Amino acid sequence: QLQLVESGGGLVQPGGSLRLSCSASRFPLDIYDIGWFRQAPGKEREGISCISVDGENVKYADSVKGRFTTTRDSARNTVFLHMTSLNLEDTGTYYCAAVQRRPWNVGRMCADPFRWGQGTQVTVSS
Repeated sequence: QLQLVESGGGLVQPGGSLRLSCSASRFPLDIYDIGWFRQAPGKEREGISCISVDGENVKYADSVKGRFTTTRDSARNTVFLHMTSLNLEDTGTYYCAAVQRRPWNVGRMCADPFRWGQGTQVTVSS
């Protein structure tokens, strides 16, 4: 069974940067579109990015556009979320999720994933 593992979360100061990783140790990730989601306490889960199988198509939520970048490294079987210019609103639990490949996935922000990671905590605080 495909298992996704996020890593890289932690405490960072406002304006700082952080890189999150989404990895699968045995099963390939490069046959799935991958979404990144986050959830802050008391708020609904928010889709923040979706990247296509080949990495050519990426869409970001308005809340992170221009600050976050999603990339894929097939050799490491890993999808990254590069976060810059972090602010307090970025605090939350971040999840990656796998979506069965479909042409409309990226446009729909990787809706309805079939597999989720356990999440990694990102705290932005001064």
